[in-house]
Amino acid sequence: MTGLADVSAAATGVVRIDPLAASHPGRWEDADVVVCHVDRAAVPVRLVAARPPERVTAHFEVHRPGERLLVLHRLRPDELDDDIAGLVASELAGLVTSAADFERVFTGIVRSTISDPLTAWSTFYANSLAVLRDPRAPVDPDAPPESSLAAFAPVHERAIAEIRGRTVLDVGSCFGFLPLRLAQEGFDVVATDHTPGTMALLGAVAERRGQSVRPAVADARALPAAARSVDTVTAVHLLEHLPATETVTVLDEMLRVARRRVVVAVPYEDVPEPVYGHLRTFDHAALHALGERTGRPFTVADDHGGWLVVDV
Repeated sequence: MTGLADVSAAATGVVRIDPLAASHPGRWEDADVVVCHVDRAAVPVRLVAARPPERVTAHFEVHRPGERLLVLHRLRPDELDDDIAGLVASELAGLVTSAADFERVFTGIVRSTISDPLTAWSTFYANSLAVLRDPRAPVDPDAPPESSLAAFAPVHERAIAEIRGRTVLDVGSCFGFLPLRLAQEGFDVVATDHTPGTMALLGAVAERRGQSVRPAVADARALPAAARSVDTVTAVHLLEHLPATETVTVLDEMLRVARRRVVVAVPYEDVPEPVYGHLRTFDHAALHALGERTGRPFTVADDHGGWLVVDV
């Protein structure tokens, strides 16, 4: 699952984007990237006339006038969901190579499709959550969990099934899809991430949706909660974004806060995917070693990636 809140911005190069900042209708831009919806904004002719496009794909036309990347598209509002990540990663491979530019293009697509910032993101959330609750296509059990929303749906279902108690603190929440699902299921949930813009976005969208999710800006290494104050602490596709040296620190912090259980999910990859901000890989043995280190009862399972569940 991708988002504006990938962990450890300094390590991954993910920029701090204000997803609700004002922009021109049909166009979003910063110093490095311009994204235009060709049906909603006048394409800057001076930026595209000098040379042929760098690439034309099913969804995008890409130019590089000077130092900036210009991405043109005509995605519809009903196409705004987290599968945009897969489109950008696959169709713009080699052009969008850093997590920072990935986040910029992603944000630009959402914001250029619908003019009002909160409406744009609320549409994105509604479409994404609909797929997560009811995948539109059969899921290949061997597919990488981050390859599509439909492939990620079983990850959320398993996470919900592993929770014990009614209070949950989710670490590294990204867009906060899981916290919103948990709130729908009646859990008392706090969503945490290090990125202020994404937590502000989650809070605004949750309020518009009438859902009770408490977002908090927090370092995963120092969670804003007392010891043994939350029934279950979850980290779903977080640890792969961290340097290996910080994995144990974060797991220990989760164990400090949890009263009953810690639930960790990671993707299995042969190599870290840099465009998603991944810094390390995991396999069954690596999760087992983490579990043994806790000195507590634990299980490791392989199910659309890997799972480490530690009972406190």
